[in-house]
Amino acid sequence: MLKFHNTLTKQKEEFIPINPGKVGMYTCGPTVYSYIHIGNLRAYANADLIRRYLVYRGFEVRMIKNITDVGHLTDDDIAQGDSGEDKMEKAAKKENKTPWEIAQFYENYAKEIEKEMNILPAHFFPRATEHIPQMISIIESLLAKDFAYEKNGNVFFDVTRFPDYGKLSGNTLENLAIGARLEDPHPDKRNQWDFALWLKAPENHIMKWQSPWSVGYPGWHIECSAMSMEYLGASFDIHTGGMDNIFPHHEAEIAQSECANGVKFVNYWLHSQLLLVDGEKMAKSKGNFYRVEDIKENGFTPIDLRFTYLLSHYRSQMNFTWGALAQAQKNRKTIENFISRLNNFAPADTTEQKTISIESYKEQFDAAMDDDLNTPLAITILLALVTEGNTLMDAQKLTNATEVSSFIIKVLTHALGISLSDTKEEIPAHVMELLEKRNTARTQKDFASSDQLRDEIIALGYDINDSSTGTSLSKK
Repeated sequence: MLKFHNTLTKQKEEFIPINPGKVGMYTCGPTVYSYIHIGNLRAYANADLIRRYLVYRGFEVRMIKNITDVGHLTDDDIAQGDSGEDKMEKAAKKENKTPWEIAQFYENYAKEIEKEMNILPAHFFPRATEHIPQMISIIESLLAKDFAYEKNGNVFFDVTRFPDYGKLSGNTLENLAIGARLEDPHPDKRNQWDFALWLKAPENHIMKWQSPWSVGYPGWHIECSAMSMEYLGASFDIHTGGMDNIFPHHEAEIAQSECANGVKFVNYWLHSQLLLVDGEKMAKSKGNFYRVEDIKENGFTPIDLRFTYLLSHYRSQMNFTWGALAQAQKNRKTIENFISRLNNFAPADTTEQKTISIESYKEQFDAAMDDDLNTPLAITILLALVTEGNTLMDAQKLTNATEVSSFIIKVLTHALGISLSDTKEEIPAHVMELLEKRNTARTQKDFASSDQLRDEIIALGYDINDSSTGTSLSKK
């Protein structure tokens, strides 16, 4: 039984899609004003993990990931989407480009990095700027039903008209009244926690459109409601994002969507916990702000980073360290070397042969993943399989190497999204010559020379894998 922890109900629930066998899934994509970093990528990799595992379990998934290219203001996280500077326009001024040039550049960058991370492309990447008519239509509906109001060309959602406001985050109007208060609420608001649906643009604002209320631009929250409805309908199965999206963004999505359509918006809300770096929040001022380029410059691959994410549960706060990344790389290579060894293994003719129970490992793996995607346990199970398989190959007893290889490749690549290195990569002649010299030194028990040659090979960028059946090399 597949279960997910639903942020809406605060408990694990059996996953039952609206339409049997089919899943509608929406994830909040990048605001394309800057480079995505390893914190963003954790949320995107986790959304991809959910999608991949659903497909592994036999579901047909329709995945939508939006591109926010307008309306995301610098104070959106604290001011309900109605104050601050548009992030796109701020970046455009800084880089002396148009907002559209900024959006195209960083959208392309994000998609290229996701490709390196082996994140499957969404079936649709709707851009906010291409769905202004849909947003206006929803806003008109909310005004007609008295869930929103207009003043001076600005349109706001009236949170007091939605009794369930706060059901996702716990930030009910009662709790907000005794907790945080906005320092400078918009002057046209009725209530300080009302949020913007449409804002009148200043004269010098670049990104603006004609609407029934003013020449302006949409609020950040209405964008995701419009794009999800366009591609998935009024109700769909799964909405993902980072924990920082829960309030106010996802709370606002629920309010405006359910008031506009009169039906439940999303059945399962799945949120990824935030990522720390060396125990602290990422910040350029702290020198701990990392992108994939930094990962590669330090001798690791984007897939090593993806493997690192799997070693923490997606709902647990993850502390990124270079040591953790090195351990993930080691685990990945251990599994890859095991697969390579399985593919080249020829058992000796012995009466003491043994078959590994693939069905048992599959049941354990599936049970771990069915339990709200417990990837740390799933990886532990795969490493246990590696240990048992290597032990049997060392003793020349393994009978079903091909079956074991097929199973571990399937779960690794299909369910977890860990692409495999090319094990057929040709090793340069001078490196193979060093390996031959080391093998000779080991045979002659000249361990000093053997160790020196090993260090030379490692310095050239190769790992040495010694086993009872011989020695092999793999590129770091």
